Amino acid sequence: MAFAALALAAALIAFGVGALGSGLRIAAGVVAGAAVLLAPGFLVVQPNESRVLILFGRYVGTLREARLWWVNPFTVFWRTRVSLRVRNFQSDRIKVNDASGNPIDIAAVVVWRVMDTAKAVFDVEDFEQFVTVQSETALRHLANEYPYDDYAHDSSSLRGNTDEVRARLQDELQTRLQTAGIEVLETRLTHLAYAAEIAEVMLRRQQAEAILAARKTMVAGAVGLVQMALAQLADSDLVELDPERKATMVANLMVVLSGDHSPTPVINTGSLYT
Repeated sequence: MAFAALALAAALIAFGVGALGSGLRIAAGVVAGAAVLLAPGFLVVQPNESRVLILFGRYVGTLREARLWWVNPFTVFWRTRVSLRVRNFQSDRIKVNDASGNPIDIAAVVVWRVMDTAKAVFDVEDFEQFVTVQSETALRHLANEYPYDDYAHDSSSLRGNTDEVRARLQDELQTRLQTAGIEVLETRLTHLAYAAEIAEVMLRRQQAEAILAARKTMVAGAVGLVQMALAQLADSDLVELDPERKATMVANLMVVLSGDHSPTPVINTGSLYT
């Protein structure tokens, strides 16, 4: 805009006052030359955008405010546009061994943005590629640190402690990416599963673990109920049981309380000993 105005002014001066002498023609030439020299210094910065300026191999600053700027025209060939918008990186599904040595497939999404434009431009070759490589590296390292599942219920796992895993991944990524001036806003796992070659076996193991855990709960509850029943019978003096009768009662109650199916009652019309 400014360049066009200066050029137009120079043309009008040259056309309108050409007959008045060479002095005015020289002035018009000076104005036109100034327009040509100064016009490259104008640039527009869009919202959530920045321009990194370099003058003769030296970093001179970054423009962040969205408006029309005029800068040193000699930076015209060294202006790097850097977006400040929030971006998402979705990793591929990668196969890696967890802390237990089991192969798993895992993927994650990383939400990030550029905070330090100078670091993003000068400290790494390609900051977008840097985010990709470091994200996958951090994801592999995270998978090696945790087991897929905690069958002993005494440590953290990828499947059972999602918030802890997410925070751990974000912290590690922030440490890795701060070299490039990147801020990590959020990370989360988007895929987590056993690798295909062991998926069926591990599914059976999970089912067996679930059945075993349910059995433990049932047995513990049955023992408590039997103890309570014997204690109440002893306190009420309703019936006196010798050790053999107590053992028989305990066995019958354990079968009833711990069995998979409802028991079929059998009525004994005789003595316990016949």
